[in-house]
Amino acid sequence: MEIKSKSFLNFDVSRVPSPCFVVDEVAIENNLKKLAYIQSQSGAKVLMALKAFSMFSLAPLISRYLMGTCASGLHEAQLGKEEFGGEVHTFSAAYTEQDLTEILAISDHVVFNSYHQWQRFQPIIETAKQQRPQLKFGLRVNPLHSEGTTPIYDPCAPGSRLGIPVDQFDSINLDGISGLHFHTLCQQNYEPLARTLDVIEERFASQLKTLEWINFGGGHHISDDSYNVEGLIKRIQEIKHRYNLQVYLEPGEAIAINTGILVSEVLDITHNSLDLAILDTSATCHMPDTLEMPYHAHILGSGIKGEKQHNYRLGGQTCLAGDVMGDYSFNQPLEIGQRLMFDDMSHYTMVKTSTFNGINLPSIAIWNSQTDDIRMIKKFGYQDFKSRLS
Repeated sequence: MEIKSKSFLNFDVSRVPSPCFVVDEVAIENNLKKLAYIQSQSGAKVLMALKAFSMFSLAPLISRYLMGTCASGLHEAQLGKEEFGGEVHTFSAAYTEQDLTEILAISDHVVFNSYHQWQRFQPIIETAKQQRPQLKFGLRVNPLHSEGTTPIYDPCAPGSRLGIPVDQFDSINLDGISGLHFHTLCQQNYEPLARTLDVIEERFASQLKTLEWINFGGGHHISDDSYNVEGLIKRIQEIKHRYNLQVYLEPGEAIAINTGILVSEVLDITHNSLDLAILDTSATCHMPDTLEMPYHAHILGSGIKGEKQHNYRLGGQTCLAGDVMGDYSFNQPLEIGQRLMFDDMSHYTMVKTSTFNGINLPSIAIWNSQTDDIRMIKKFGYQDFKSRLS
């Protein structure tokens, strides 16, 4: 398997504890430069989706390039406000009155998932507008145009709870609404976005001319070398010119893709019809997307089953029978105490970790691939586990 986080090809895994997330700040900055180029050429504003990558230790670097953050609720909004600065945009599938009151005090844009909630909370919205006249409000639209390839990550799948279906907008009064938000993508190139925009423009051509902004959501694979960056820039420019709108993008993965690894150690090797290796990491606790997506996480120096001489099924420490990373092959037999590097483990990993079974959370480190400096940011222990319980 070809490793994507190429700066780690010669990284010495013995320099960090195991398990440990290690993020290359140089690789992060390279991704940020691509996003900054899109901002400068298109006039769009790019926000970081905290749901994918919330590493506030890198906030000073990220804030130099991006215009702010987008949050999925109160706590992410607070983190964006406190650590990253810039604009704070908040969307949630539903708000509690208490959370929304606090969100309205710290956010710049607040987007509602249903017209019912927009109407229901008008009293506190009006109070917030009196205190902060600059507040902007939007509605999330479901264009009923599915581009997703994995149902669990498809916001436009039949019966989706996310967004107001496009066929319900005829009866909606947009007074007080300054923008629309949509999200249809997951790790996809420009072409699925272009098709989605065709649907949005066809359905909302008249409404867009009365609004101030539109948010294209996330899921844009912008940092990938195959992404049609110039096509995206051209389409943003067209939208801005045609409707006089401020365009927002809110990628998460594009900031952190191919920038980090998860260091893991072999704890035991057993056999049951095939060779099994138990690691000090866990699919369900530390990289749940490998089970949810699902996908096969690359390991430096490994191959798929049967590609190399020695085959193993790798699994975690928990009692969950399905806590399995997958089947891998290696040129040499694995040994107890051997370190492995799981590739591309920055986004949707740290934000999703859990302490199921009391499994410890991986440490977090920042590495600079140019200077070779490494900083241990955080280590976890029993109190982190206990504090989540009662």
